[in-house]
Amino acid sequence: MKTVIATVLFAAAAPLAAQTAPAPAAAPEAAAPAPAAKFSTQTPIQELAADPAAKVVLEKDLPGLTARPEYEMFKGMSLRQLQAYSDGKLTDELLAKVDTDLAAIK
Repeated sequence: MKTVIATVLFAAAAPLAAQTAPAPAAAPEAAAPAPAAKFSTQTPIQELAADPAAKVVLEKDLPGLTARPEYEMFKGMSLRQLQAYSDGKLTDELLAKVDTDLAAIK
């Protein structure tokens, strides 16, 4: 009998507890994420060369890159991927500068 009464009281109290429990706090609105840069050193070189503003950056920071005879072989790679094959010519510092210049493109 005690078990039946306890079960009935618990079942009756559950909806009341749900009604009197404080509502969960509303999640604060998340700040809008900063727009990602349009281009970076992770972008395939052919995409950079196809965009007039990005091509200006390539020509300024890496003169003659798109005119190299090997261009057809590496144009599908990113500058970061090409770095491994550059015999140290594409340094981290140089690629950081390219990234900065590419990020400035609107």
